[in-house]
Amino acid sequence: MQARRTLLATMILGVVTGLAGGAVAQDFPTRPITVVVPAPVGGPLDVLARAMSERMRRSLGQPLVIENVGGAGGTVGVGRVARALPDGHTLSLGYLGTHVLNGAIYPLQYDLRSDFEPVAMLPSTPLLLAGRRALPANDLKELLAWLKGNSQKTNVATPGVGSPSHVMAVYLQKIVGAPLQFVHYRGGGPALQDLVAGHVDLFVNQPSILLPHFREGKIKVFALLGGQRLPQASHVPTSVEEGLADFQMSVWHGIWAPKGTPRDVVHKLNAAVRDAFNDAEVRTRLTGLGYDIPTPEHRTAHALATLQKAEIEKWWPIIKAANIKPE
Repeated sequence: MQARRTLLATMILGVVTGLAGGAVAQDFPTRPITVVVPAPVGGPLDVLARAMSERMRRSLGQPLVIENVGGAGGTVGVGRVARALPDGHTLSLGYLGTHVLNGAIYPLQYDLRSDFEPVAMLPSTPLLLAGRRALPANDLKELLAWLKGNSQKTNVATPGVGSPSHVMAVYLQKIVGAPLQFVHYRGGGPALQDLVAGHVDLFVNQPSILLPHFREGKIKVFALLGGQRLPQASHVPTSVEEGLADFQMSVWHGIWAPKGTPRDVVHKLNAAVRDAFNDAEVRTRLTGLGYDIPTPEHRTAHALATLQKAEIEKWWPIIKAANIKPE
């Protein structure tokens, strides 16, 4: 009899909980949603957040307030979301660096794998490997051959320790099989200036940063570090075409909520992201910025979780083997 009562109570609790969860999702959101961007105003993350937020507001019926929280490679802003109330009103907009690479670089006060609920995949962009104009190489194979004999005096610029650009340069060092000299800057702007001026030899960064200078003949571009050529630079070969299938990195972005956010709330947020992707104006703006919009099957929370897990398994061992630490 007691066992039957316990079972009945459990069933009733499950029904009540389910109804309550549905009610929460139906009412959500009840106030403005804070989107924490772990980077300064005007940077790529900030621009992406603002490109998405207006269209998502129309779907959700509440404004999305962008809160820029920089510091420590983005770990301060991401940590703020990890400690937030899991009701869907505080979100983390991040990318490969903040939600994968930082886990192997910084002593975090949160767990990237278990303290967040993936919400939706956002646009991505592959990186480009560029060099100063006077380098005596014209394609990736010639560059690798030149590097093998000149690695000790080759300077590779990065926008900061632990950035995707730095990690990819470390991977290039692994391919060359000899140490390269890294020059760390406080951001991509100063690094690009020195590349154009010929003060550094190589720089890995996003196409939107490098292509304008390549078109003006100020720098060389050796390869797109991805599997498919860019429409806006269709003449630039990919690393896969050059025989280096593993030499790839795409700076992808996503939205996460604190762990424990109700599933129906996550679904509602994901639907707002998908609505934004289906908007012609949003698509035009994002592609104009050089972003690849995820295909419908890659816009799910599950797709984001799967990609994040795979990237952690790929990049954490490389970062730890290189002993990359924050400065």
